[in-house]
Amino acid sequence: MWSDIIQPFTNRHACRLCHAPTGGGYLCSDCERRLPRTAHACSQCGLPLTDHRAIRCGECLRDPPAFDAAVIPLLYAPPVAGLIGRLKRAGGLPLAPLLAAQLASRARGRRIDLLIPVPLHRRRLRERGFNQCSELCRELSRQLEVPWDAMGLNRVRPGSPQRESRRRDRLRNVRNAFQWNEKRPCPPRVALVDDVVTTGATMRAAAASLKAAGAEWVEIWAVARTPVERP
Repeated sequence: MWSDIIQPFTNRHACRLCHAPTGGGYLCSDCERRLPRTAHACSQCGLPLTDHRAIRCGECLRDPPAFDAAVIPLLYAPPVAGLIGRLKRAGGLPLAPLLAAQLASRARGRRIDLLIPVPLHRRRLRERGFNQCSELCRELSRQLEVPWDAMGLNRVRPGSPQRESRRRDRLRNVRNAFQWNEKRPCPPRVALVDDVVTTGATMRAAAASLKAAGAEWVEIWAVARTPVERP
């Protein structure tokens, strides 16, 4: 069984979940194999689908988002949820390489000009002291050799928690929340990077800003996706 409490990283050759020897990797082969992965998902938003014949989910068909494709390798379930929760606290920053590696394994080979972390509002950034999405971008850039930029997209309006909101409220929550820095050209093919996609509303708003700034193709990259979209 996985440990409920992720121990401090005192041994870089120990599995971050069960503490067994890894031979130098982040996870042992057993824990790597047991991670909750997305078997079949919407090609556009990454929502897990039960109908294996479907390519896109009903929401993307009814109301297509501004982004064009999704790369999300894991489900937001134990132990991934615990790893992401730890990443959002300063003591969990050493988890960024592990989580970025999971995402990089699915994203490798995709044609992307720039990685862009989903930004925090300046008030939230002051409270937390760092943006975990920027840390993921830093690691992805290193692992995939793709440039990243945390200064292009800005969050100009704070938001409230999305998890418990209805769809209409979620979309209203993030309307006009993002703005591209006009002093920086927006490349044609970009990937928005987040830790977890819960509702997709934030990614919709951020991608719309990138398209308005000149992006031709926007992908959303995240470590994990919640298994069920809320109505």
